[in-house]
Amino acid sequence: MALTCIQHCQRCTSLLRSRSVGITTLQYSTDAQHWPAALWNSFIVPVLPSLLQRSPNPSQTRQRWNLGVRSYCESHAKVQPSQTKHRNTDELPGTDMVSYQNPVSHQLIDGGMLLKEWQTAFDLDDAPGHSALEEISHEEAVRMDIPAALPPVSISLKDYVNESETLGKLVQLGVQLWKLEQRPNVGSMLLRLDFQTDVTPRLVFLKQLGVEDSRLGYLISHNPFILTESLENLQARVAYLRSKKFSAESVASMVSRAPYLLNFSVKRMDNRLGFYQQQLGLSAQKTRDVVARLPRLLCGSLETVKENLKICKLEMGFRENELQHIVTVIPKVLTANKRKLTQIFDYIHNTMNIPHDLIVKFPQVLNAKYLRIKERHLFLQYLDKAQYDPAKPNYICLDKLVSLPDEAFCTEVASATLKDFELFQKTM
Repeated sequence: MALTCIQHCQRCTSLLRSRSVGITTLQYSTDAQHWPAALWNSFIVPVLPSLLQRSPNPSQTRQRWNLGVRSYCESHAKVQPSQTKHRNTDELPGTDMVSYQNPVSHQLIDGGMLLKEWQTAFDLDDAPGHSALEEISHEEAVRMDIPAALPPVSISLKDYVNESETLGKLVQLGVQLWKLEQRPNVGSMLLRLDFQTDVTPRLVFLKQLGVEDSRLGYLISHNPFILTESLENLQARVAYLRSKKFSAESVASMVSRAPYLLNFSVKRMDNRLGFYQQQLGLSAQKTRDVVARLPRLLCGSLETVKENLKICKLEMGFRENELQHIVTVIPKVLTANKRKLTQIFDYIHNTMNIPHDLIVKFPQVLNAKYLRIKERHLFLQYLDKAQYDPAKPNYICLDKLVSLPDEAFCTEVASATLKDFELFQKTM
């Protein structure tokens, strides 16, 4: 009998598909005499046949089940002490009994249980949700799980700006966080820094060095690792530059324009200065002038410099003294793109027929844009004014050819209008 009832209950459960139904602590065995008669006669017998019928409306089936349960609860809310005798003991009355402990069974006491509490736990579908405006006690507020102030994982530093003092202050300085977050491990490094103990001392050092406020954001955006360098190392590197007779203004300008300069050791900077002085054959003063004008010579790779020096000597044919003059006037020749440098020289020397000595006299032509040189030369050639020999009349200075803006070039050099030059550009 008990097995049959269990199968019926399982069938009811599959039909109802209810989420959660609380059932009081029941003790059952394979013997029908252990089933409570009140439960069988007043609830199982009347309700079970109707539940076994397939209903086209599942909500009606659920309501029918709930009504049956509540009817039984109302008629048997008070359980007799004799019926609950075995409920509160660890020993079972029979050897073939199995105990099933329900989550709400702890609410049963010798005098019975409150019907309102029992019915509330019976059907979780009827449980009301919490309102956002509902007041909570202090104990509930303490137990609430409050999320961390900083997002645990994010792909952008902007999610941390409002919570991190360091990031907020860096944004105010003009640091471009969108550039820094694209570099590996830089974002996590910045979040670990404390603004007062890590960032402020280095900003004060840079200010005392002479770096302008407007350049601090640029410097940190390109080299955030300067915030992790020890002050002793930074001071030692500045002291070395000053010992090499770089002026205070030159050091401040070099650090502003070459953000990684102070990240290199004193030994490396000394080796670089010695390399340029030896390879270029310059004096100490001229070497300082070249490095002060292009401080990234102390930071970048030497392979590009070596290759450009070889091209200027072997392919372009400049003598050593000519190359010294070119480098002292235009230090960027040492770090220029090799293809661009050879393209400009080939056009100037072989197409415009400008000799080496004239290029050495106006070396800034090697640092100009190839397209600008070509357009202006062809425009002068179209006007029959492309004459670059200083010994002949109507001489066109190479400096004006490449340095003047378009309007000034048209009026002062080509003696034409800007509109004529623009129309000529469209025909190219």
